Amino acid sequence: MQTSYSAMYRPNFYESTCLRCQETVYQVDRVGPLKDFTFYHSGCFKCAICGTKLTLKTYYNNQHKQEDKEVYCSSHVPKIGPGHLDGSSVGIRSALNVPKSSNFVNEQIRCTGRGTFDADALNIRTHVNGSTTQPLSPTGHERNNYSPNVYPQNNHNDSPGYQYGRFDASALHIAHALKQTEIQKAYKTHVEKPIDCYLDRDEQRRLEMKHRKEEDDLYRKFKHNRDEEEKKIRDEIRDEWERELQRLTNRFEREMQLKRKRDDQNVLTLRHQQEKDALEKNMTLRRDKKKESLTRKMLENERAATAALVEKQSHEMMELINEKRSEYMMAESIYMEDNVEEVTPYPSHAPLPAPPALSKFQIYSDPIEFANVDQIAISVAQEDQKSFTDLVRQLVGRCGSDIEKARTIFRWITVKNLNTMSFDENLRGDSPMGLLRGIKNGTESYHVLFKRLCSYAGLHCVVIKGYSKSAGYQPGVRFEDNRFRNSWNAVYVAGAWRFVQCNWGARHLVNAKEAPKAGNKTKSDSLRYEYDDHYFLTDPKEFIYEFFPLQSDWQLLKQPITLQEFEELPFVRSLFFRYGLYFSDKNTKAVMFTDSTGAATVRIAMPNHMQGTLIFHYNLKFYDSDGDSFEGVSLKRFVMQSVVGNMVAFRVHAPCSGAFLLDIFANAVTPKEYLTGEPMKFKSVCKFKICCDELQTVMVPLPDCASGEWGPTKATRLFGLVPITHQDALVFAGRELETQFRMSRPLTDFMATLHKNGVEEKRLSKYVSHIVTDDIVTFNISFPEEGQYGLDVYTREMASMHDNNGEKHLLTHCCKYLINSSKRN
Repeated sequence: MQTSYSAMYRPNFYESTCLRCQETVYQVDRVGPLKDFTFYHSGCFKCAICGTKLTLKTYYNNQHKQEDKEVYCSSHVPKIGPGHLDGSSVGIRSALNVPKSSNFVNEQIRCTGRGTFDADALNIRTHVNGSTTQPLSPTGHERNNYSPNVYPQNNHNDSPGYQYGRFDASALHIAHALKQTEIQKAYKTHVEKPIDCYLDRDEQRRLEMKHRKEEDDLYRKFKHNRDEEEKKIRDEIRDEWERELQRLTNRFEREMQLKRKRDDQNVLTLRHQQEKDALEKNMTLRRDKKKESLTRKMLENERAATAALVEKQSHEMMELINEKRSEYMMAESIYMEDNVEEVTPYPSHAPLPAPPALSKFQIYSDPIEFANVDQIAISVAQEDQKSFTDLVRQLVGRCGSDIEKARTIFRWITVKNLNTMSFDENLRGDSPMGLLRGIKNGTESYHVLFKRLCSYAGLHCVVIKGYSKSAGYQPGVRFEDNRFRNSWNAVYVAGAWRFVQCNWGARHLVNAKEAPKAGNKTKSDSLRYEYDDHYFLTDPKEFIYEFFPLQSDWQLLKQPITLQEFEELPFVRSLFFRYGLYFSDKNTKAVMFTDSTGAATVRIAMPNHMQGTLIFHYNLKFYDSDGDSFEGVSLKRFVMQSVVGNMVAFRVHAPCSGAFLLDIFANAVTPKEYLTGEPMKFKSVCKFKICCDELQTVMVPLPDCASGEWGPTKATRLFGLVPITHQDALVFAGRELETQFRMSRPLTDFMATLHKNGVEEKRLSKYVSHIVTDDIVTFNISFPEEGQYGLDVYTREMASMHDNNGEKHLLTHCCKYLINSSKRN
């Protein structure tokens, strides 16, 4: 029995121990797993010799001493002397003598360029004939068509004659080393000298002044055209007004001649005045409507003309920078390092659109890698610059790569909070602050600003037009008009075109996790602003879920999709990709249809490293209204949410025919955060339209239990409470039931409540009891009658009964079961 308990409960992967300080390390502050599945706090992730702060790109392990799990910087990593051989390294000779195959190359091991071996790769003697595995995504899951995970499968199992050289990551015992090599070596950046070295600031400013004059001329033309068109409208309305007024006056005079009685004349006079007032009102409305239509039409034309001018000016600025850069490179190296290997220089002309060879994850795995660059952008954003030349020089002057240049521009734009900024009305419209004012007023756009700044930094950038699943969009909506037209950018960095959406990435208001407490925080203190890193260099296979370009080449996909396929893609948000979620069923669509019983299931898979922290919730309402109840019962009670392994499932049972909107929310929290019982903010990760065309059975709602997932998975994940007797959410029982849990850490104050449709909770309280014996918690339930019941379990950690202020925490919901009681069970 003890063996089964230990097999049933596995150590919590997300509460591991820091190798350096031996304290518990949680997901939010964790670095790892590293060598032999070791972990560090981010603050402890330093060189063991000199204490230098390390990152996943700069740390090294001792490759010559397997028991040494410490991390080092490049200067202090232990190095082996020349000519050293040991027993395991000699064993590679047999592997090297394996017959070579020119037809098959395992890309997980052999990449382009010169091959290398390190000490970890030498432990392959017993695994020469290991099987090839399908390449995995950075989150570790397989990829399917039109899923956030699309990778081709290479399978040589059926290939004749392929017998040798088949190594995979598990056979080589270097799965993690391969992952780190991918991060460290997938994209090699070389630090370039700043733009000041080859382009004089005054020369760039002179070109900017020339561009300003062109813009002034264009804006004067716009104003002249507006004045002319408005004058034309005024003249047309005045002429029409005079004609109609003359017609009314002539009719009034004729009628007055026919009326001799004074009372009749008074009635005619009153009617004439009313008709004049109505005419004036009608003509005013027609004038305003014409002006509004004209303004809209002219604004579209002005935006097109402005975009064309910006395109021309960006091209001229790029030509100037490329000319000076090329002249400088003829004389000396553009790179800061000495002895730089032959690298492909930044292209002087914009390349054609093509899918990027490297993913975003291979370029950078964490925004913290841009901490220094982001700080530059934040500092520059504190002041107002009068010219684009000065602004861009301040932003990119200390940037050593094209990626960093694009990053500082993106962060400068996203850190500007237009909601709180006030602008001088005398600002020039072609200055940085003038453009931001235009964006706030709706006359300018983020993508034009980003393109302009990129040209001043010497980066190729394009504006892409198309459709987006933006505010107001719901799954199932067709893109038949211009309601959801949008524009975004692609910038050429890291050797490929990559998407940037500054508008969606701009800082937005969110609630802080900590709820304000009386006498402590005010409401304003509990609010903060943040940007969305997802929209910087977004991978095409993720970007296509929200944006569809009018030109298929700018999907940057190897296999572009149609507009109909775009409409059918699940409606997901950036948080979906930030958490590494994906759909296990490649046929998952935005619109899901129920079966004859009214049931439809949405399944979402989680990456392994997020299983211990993700909490899901949902909301169900009618698709065409805000109604969220059916015959007085909340529609939430017609959805069963459950978690099994890395899969969370939402099974919807439609209570009637019609269309419903299923909104799925998620949040990543540590067990410690969850156990405080404080309110948590959940954000939408995806939405689905659930269509029930016909219902052949009557569905009853689930018992009115606490919201959230059914089953004991949450109890194990967040509370360390391991089920002994019932591992599934659905339990079949007779008239009595005993369910047991084992505590893997101290818990206290257990409570269980029983629920049944049509029965008050108080009446059922006497049928539930529990007893704690050592680390075993036993719940005993006797059912007063047959039927379907819901069992809620609550508890709290013994160490968390009081917070730092001595305030006692409330009991926290632990798990719930759905129980079918029958004598036949």
